[in-house]
Amino acid sequence: MNSRIDERKFKRISRRELLKLTPIVALGAFAVPALQKPLLKAGLGFSDWASGKLFRPGHLAPTFADSDLTPFSKFPINDYDVDDPGVDFDRWTLTVAGAVQKPGDYTLAHLQTLPKFTQNTRHVCVEGWDVIGNFGGARLSDFLKTIGADTTARFVTVQCADDYYESLDMATALHPQTLLCYEMYGQPLTREHGAPLRLNIPTKVGYKQAKYLTDLKVTNVIERVGYWEDQGYSEFYGL
Repeated sequence: MNSRIDERKFKRISRRELLKLTPIVALGAFAVPALQKPLLKAGLGFSDWASGKLFRPGHLAPTFADSDLTPFSKFPINDYDVDDPGVDFDRWTLTVAGAVQKPGDYTLAHLQTLPKFTQNTRHVCVEGWDVIGNFGGARLSDFLKTIGADTTARFVTVQCADDYYESLDMATALHPQTLLCYEMYGQPLTREHGAPLRLNIPTKVGYKQAKYLTDLKVTNVIERVGYWEDQGYSEFYGL
């Protein structure tokens, strides 16, 4: 009898000690160079999967009063390459393709016929800064409806005049605060801030909010997730 009790006690202690050792073993695995990238990729993948499951399509990001706005002159100009890729505004169109009923080229004037929404929301940069800005434009969901997009598709991808590229999961694309933004602070976008059209997505980190849009595609398959994501950053990165 005593031997069976001792055996059970030993097993309980062993399980407890193993649980204590688990973080140490995990950290030890990171010390092995060949395991670092696979472990980081697996960790990011799990984080993105969990974030996607927790995302609430109707839950709004915080909005702010005009008195809370960061002055336009102090809103950082942030890009990955150039401040101005030299878009010809007179000839610019947004080229639409993929799982849509009405592919083709759409002008800014067409986008401006859709209901305009303005919002004071926080812009959060992965570099560690954040500001509150005023953004105006058409809901991406309204535009997707206009072009007859298949909203059961998984992704909306965009390409940009400066060769930047990005993708959104469909739930984020349909979120009521996701804008095809053509105004900031009641004025047309400046070139430095992404004119003539950029994404404004207050439920996502800044690098998801691509500037200088030229192409939009609705699809179930993506070869490239996003410029920064393809270098190891989070694919979902919800706020």
